[in-house]
Amino acid sequence: MSQKKKEHPKEKAKIHPRNKHRERYNFNLLIQDCPELADFVKLNIHNDESIDFANPEAVKLLNKALLKHYYGVQNWDIPVDYLCPPIPGRADYIHHIADLLCVNNYGKIPTGPQIKCLDIGVGANCVYPIIGNKEYGWSFIGADIDPVSIDSVNTIIENNSFLKDFIDPRLQMNPKDIFTGILKEDEIIDLSICNPPFHSSKAEAEAGTLRKLSNLNQKVVKKINLNFGGQNGELWCEGGEERFVRNMVRQSRQYRNSCFWFSTLISKQANLSSIYEALEKAEAFDVKTLPMGQGNKTSRIVAWTFLDKEQQKEWKNSRWGIQK
Repeated sequence: MSQKKKEHPKEKAKIHPRNKHRERYNFNLLIQDCPELADFVKLNIHNDESIDFANPEAVKLLNKALLKHYYGVQNWDIPVDYLCPPIPGRADYIHHIADLLCVNNYGKIPTGPQIKCLDIGVGANCVYPIIGNKEYGWSFIGADIDPVSIDSVNTIIENNSFLKDFIDPRLQMNPKDIFTGILKEDEIIDLSICNPPFHSSKAEAEAGTLRKLSNLNQKVVKKINLNFGGQNGELWCEGGEERFVRNMVRQSRQYRNSCFWFSTLISKQANLSSIYEALEKAEAFDVKTLPMGQGNKTSRIVAWTFLDKEQQKEWKNSRWGIQK
């Protein structure tokens, strides 16, 4: 007896209204852009077309198809064993942070290459800069401590010439520094974004990946596929998300006049109080917490600025070109 097809809402209500991925994946369209994806599309237990999200090759091809269909990226790939991020979630961050700029710009999102964003931990995939550039025309600095990731970003740019003038990959030589060694003297950026390492150790990261795979497979998984999940620097650092973000907050104060909005994803709600404490200690002028939701998962962006009201007004009038 065949499984009755599950009823789904037409749109994913928790996703940002401007996100191109609010509706369920249209695999017919995606296969037209990426024919090799067809081999991985099957009917799931709800009789819906889907892929096996526990299969890293299937996930990579889905990303390849999404980036090609929605963002015009003709050639995209990442090295084996590097993080393959969920595109809808990455797009959500970009749209939410665009709204934050909009609030500070008389209700109009600042667009164009003069808006410069620092992606802290760009990874090998370069997804945030691709989406930010295609949606809003922003230019990006892509910073990472991993030379292989920077090489991968350079390859993506070389294979997609429209990105050449808008993404500047930079290798961070000192893993303890976040802004120093990346931002040049007197360099101005309008915002920084970050998806910080989530776990506090390699063992914790591996346990988390096994839990994720077990949930996807609906059975206990005891071994990780070699190319599933990401490198150490992408998944964990000493002290995990909380310590990484507290360090970022502390270091951001040194660049308080160089950036309008600093921001980061915070996956664990339990870390918020510690991060708010760090922001108070750093004397941030304003702090915003922007809720985000992807399916059953909830997270949030924490953003902060050191600019007072007069400095903010001067910044948007001189850099963003919208005056009132």
